[in-house]
Amino acid sequence: MSSIWGKNVQISIFGESHGKAIGVTINGLQAGFPLDTEEIAKYMARRKASGTLSTPRKEDDLPEIISGVFEGKTTGAPLTAIIYNNNTKSSDYEAIKTLARPGHADYTAFVKYHGANDYRGGGHFSGRLTACIVFAGAVCSQILKSMGIDVSAHIASIGKVNDVPFSLYASDELKVKLSDGFPVINDDVAAPMQEEIANAAADKDSVGGVIECMVSGIRAGIGSPMFDGVENKIASIIFGIPAVKGIEFGLGFAASKLRGSENNDEFSLYNGAIRTNTNNCGGVLGGITNGMPIVFRAAFKPTPSIARLQHTVDVKTNENAVLEIKGRHDPCVVVRAVPVVTAATAIAVLDLLSEI
Repeated sequence: MSSIWGKNVQISIFGESHGKAIGVTINGLQAGFPLDTEEIAKYMARRKASGTLSTPRKEDDLPEIISGVFEGKTTGAPLTAIIYNNNTKSSDYEAIKTLARPGHADYTAFVKYHGANDYRGGGHFSGRLTACIVFAGAVCSQILKSMGIDVSAHIASIGKVNDVPFSLYASDELKVKLSDGFPVINDDVAAPMQEEIANAAADKDSVGGVIECMVSGIRAGIGSPMFDGVENKIASIIFGIPAVKGIEFGLGFAASKLRGSENNDEFSLYNGAIRTNTNNCGGVLGGITNGMPIVFRAAFKPTPSIARLQHTVDVKTNENAVLEIKGRHDPCVVVRAVPVVTAATAIAVLDLLSEI
């Protein structure tokens, strides 16, 4: 089962890719907060498949709130929403239901659940369930914005094509820009990135990438040392997103190649407030925010469902087999994953703030 995530603001996700519906329960929200359902719909629309570079599976992704909201405001009781699956093609999986798809959780799920797992579209392991994360994050983002905290993200790279990184502070104009269309900072890299995706699809293959995320407006002193710090909290929910294989804060692994004099963020006073001249630490020291923007990057593997012939094993006959995946799949999940990353981050930040 999926465990309940969170300490103060908790979420639990249920459902399968080809089941009747998927859903999420959020517990720990403050009572009396007015929810803007139109903004939630806009937030969720950013994750929906569109154009020729994503899956042909089109879902409305219209959440139905069944508890926790009354007269447009949160009640303080658990908020539960369901999202119906209306465009499934389960027949695509019938011929390969006993073949472990490389890169997928088919084999591990078969072993863990003794063959009782729902294999259609990956079942509970599917990226389809990230729609639930986006809904929960859309709710949490509204609460954060009322506190002056904003979460933004962009495509840092797709394949070998790189965008420019966030500057020390993201402008309001940039935040608005990244909430629409193809979320990159440098418009000149959009076409090459899209070409990378198109070329992979033409080769019956897929491509991965990196998403960079920034949390601005958060004050110093949030978090805890060692096991329950800001990085721990964010990383734990980011790894709940299917296809994420790595995360780094600030300079991350690049810091390992520097000297301390190059990596250290020196302190200065800015209008009476203590800030740093650089942000190599990603806004976190000792698991606690230092008042600078929290910045991290999450690495996404290439979509494992590809149309090329692949070698595998038939888990029923225990014999070697060859697999050809048909079905409908994204040649690159990164574009649609940007709002998932911001949503997951918003949930984590609100959970951290609720400790105060």
